[in-house]
Amino acid sequence: MEREKISNGELGALGISDLDLLVAFSRVANGLLKHEVMDKATIMANLEALIEHPEPYALKRNGKFKNLAERIVELRAKGQFIKQARSVQQLKEEIMTFPVFGPEHIEVGALAQMRTAIQLPIAVAGALMPDAHQGYGLPIGGVLATEPDTIIPYAVGVDIACRMCLSIFDLPAASVEHEKPRLEKLLMEHTHFGMGAKTNVHLDTTLFDRPEWNEIKTVKALKDKAYAQLGTSGTGNHFVEWGELTITENALDGIPAGRYLALLSHSGSRGFGGNIANTYSAIAMQKTLLPKEARHLAWLDLHSDEGQEYWIAMNLAGDYASANHHEIHNKIAKGLGVSPVRRIENHHNFAWKEKLADGTDVMVHRKGATPAGADTLGIIPGSMSTPGFVVRGKGNAESLHSASHGAGRLMSRSAALKTIDKAVVDRNLKENRITVIGSGLDEAPMVYKDIYAVMAAQSDLVEVLASFQPRIVRMADPKEKPED
Repeated sequence: MEREKISNGELGALGISDLDLLVAFSRVANGLLKHEVMDKATIMANLEALIEHPEPYALKRNGKFKNLAERIVELRAKGQFIKQARSVQQLKEEIMTFPVFGPEHIEVGALAQMRTAIQLPIAVAGALMPDAHQGYGLPIGGVLATEPDTIIPYAVGVDIACRMCLSIFDLPAASVEHEKPRLEKLLMEHTHFGMGAKTNVHLDTTLFDRPEWNEIKTVKALKDKAYAQLGTSGTGNHFVEWGELTITENALDGIPAGRYLALLSHSGSRGFGGNIANTYSAIAMQKTLLPKEARHLAWLDLHSDEGQEYWIAMNLAGDYASANHHEIHNKIAKGLGVSPVRRIENHHNFAWKEKLADGTDVMVHRKGATPAGADTLGIIPGSMSTPGFVVRGKGNAESLHSASHGAGRLMSRSAALKTIDKAVVDRNLKENRITVIGSGLDEAPMVYKDIYAVMAAQSDLVEVLASFQPRIVRMADPKEKPED
């Protein structure tokens, strides 16, 4: 498994340009990361803080950052590495109102994060979806419209363009039972899970002919990684699964009502998107100083070089995520010997240039939220043993043309691992005729909210066209670190 690293670019974004100092910072930072003393976000936050105010770190006996802080103090005593004092952007005092769909399903932490986000000086409007739960910066399930020339990397998320993709085959749903060994074999042969997962077999690599791969230094450095990971899936709640799709009468144009074999996948832009997110989030936090509770909501100006770079990289990550799903689906369809009659897909970690109902230009960040503009098709999954839904957006202006991206978690991964009984999970899967390859207790069906209650809370946002019941689910090995 490929180990996570803190790059020189991320350290450079903190204002470190001297090569010897950069080497020293890199050695300490990546040493702490390697030995799992702290996570990356905590390390970066400490490095940023000690650069601003090194004295407390220098005085701390046996402190992890003591030597680095002493170097900064020493340099400043010589008149070197002087940081210019910068003003902190203050939040709006008045908290703008925002709609909350299904408030009874939403934890206090997610509400608090959304209130902080709506106080940003660049915030224009917001909404909270019924699957919302606490995350980094913007809550998962949070939608935030900001001024049109601004973009917040952490409001897009670490897994840029995390995406759903559904292929519908003109085969009876019963195939998932009658052809079970064959369908399991196709999943095993054509899916690859894990943070460092790679594949040497590709069907379509034309995306890599795009000039954007060579226009930005950060993107160019990640091109080989992205190429190697094309057609792979992540960890955590990412999956590829066979299931039964039930289409109601006249719901999907061109496909008669009935029950069909379908393939559903969930994953994003892999290591490429993750590195882009971390790099430009660090830059944003350097460029835009915010109060502690809002620091992860730092934004980039689209008129700046960094803002333009992130915008280009984010959109490229979106196209890469789509190509990634297509590789998986096309390989499996080829192995099956049947082409899908319809494919439906959507992002849910992204930012779009849109207009509000009154014509105001905005940047809409949907972090774990499905686009639900009028007549827009999308997919809202449940859990490994509960159905997901193909939906058509109703274009609800109050929700900023958005809906939930799933059922949403009821409990954290650590809580799930401590409290969920494997025997109960096994019984649930058996009763629902679910076969699971990989996964762990932190992805058990009972760690998620009731998908039916979540869908009921957003009946004004989407119309249900079809339901998808998982039957054969493949996910990452439970030993893999979750990255969703």
